[in-house]
Amino acid sequence: MMLLPCLLLILSACVSATQYRIPRLSPTDRDSEALSSPLSDDFKTFYYNQTLDHFNYRPESYTTFAHRYIINFKYWGGANSSAPILAYLGAEGPLDNDLNVVGFSTDNAAQFGALLVYIEHRYYGKSIPFGSREVALKNASTLGYFNSAQAIADYADVLIHVKKELHAKDSPVIVLGGSYGGMLAAWFRLKYPHVALGALASSAPILYFDNITPHDAYYSIATKDFRDVSESCYETIRDSWSKIETIASKPDGLSILSKEFKSCRCSEMVMPLSTGNDTMFPAYNFELGSFIDYCNELYRVSPRPHWVTTYYGGHDIKLILKRFGSNIIFSNGLRDPYSSGGVLHNLSDSLLALHTPNGSHCLDILRANETDPQWLVEQRETEVNIIKGWISKYYADLGSPNNI
Repeated sequence: MMLLPCLLLILSACVSATQYRIPRLSPTDRDSEALSSPLSDDFKTFYYNQTLDHFNYRPESYTTFAHRYIINFKYWGGANSSAPILAYLGAEGPLDNDLNVVGFSTDNAAQFGALLVYIEHRYYGKSIPFGSREVALKNASTLGYFNSAQAIADYADVLIHVKKELHAKDSPVIVLGGSYGGMLAAWFRLKYPHVALGALASSAPILYFDNITPHDAYYSIATKDFRDVSESCYETIRDSWSKIETIASKPDGLSILSKEFKSCRCSEMVMPLSTGNDTMFPAYNFELGSFIDYCNELYRVSPRPHWVTTYYGGHDIKLILKRFGSNIIFSNGLRDPYSSGGVLHNLSDSLLALHTPNGSHCLDILRANETDPQWLVEQRETEVNIIKGWISKYYADLGSPNNI
């Protein structure tokens, strides 16, 4: 029964006391930094003097902070060969765990002759503005620089810096990420096509915004996953909510639940998640006004529910991306509840959707092992071959004799 709280942490809609909690977007367990195994000596840590605000010219905008990135040189063919760069874009947590768990880059680096770059997301790990996490998260003013637009601008700065320092001007860059990081990878390719040749966006729910996807889609898939495997498990979880409500009603109930389930912070990512009466979760209808009040009360920050689709696009995505997007792989496992907000159909010859019926969240970019099913092996091979095609075409356009 100890597994049940873990499963609920990942998949639960909150009971009334914690109803605005959103399941974390993450390919790994972001809370286990201290348990990370030691890094190989192949990984070298660097810090870039990162600009606090990329989009204003006020004096305070030029404040800088130490931005961590990590490089693995082991497989790189070198600048003279225009060998590619595989850049992993960090998401909502420290880089440390991802380096050991996310294996797509290291598993395939040798056949690409690739330089591996891993860039941490601002406000996480060791990439904290204002000197400390306590100060950085203190109020709305310091939190104002904590958003995806600033983060992908950070990534662009670091990648341009790395290419300059290593004299790798002609080395093509492929960015990749999972979940929120997958969204960042896709958006990075759209916003900085001159920096990244292509993107692998694993389990990236870029359509779970602004009412593009039905609000109850996430928990409908979560319910189906459990019910397909075990009717008993489904019934157990469905019956558990009354017990959780009983605990929550006690004087110290919320503190007990917060220790068990932990609470999620508000962000710019307003992903409305509701539940109907046909799931194993208690019925709940997402209310934007109440969610905004909740965020204001906790952090004095007002989410912008329409900004993601305004800034990155989203509505009529097939028409929009087909006109100006290219070289993005959207990979999804259909057992992943967030696949409901993913791109599941090809949008063009180079905007490709790969999905597997039995795949789970970010599975394709995790480290390969001997027990992987054949369909997962084939999915990864397909992704590698697509990326090879992008790079070969780039070399042809560059006039380079290189081929991979």
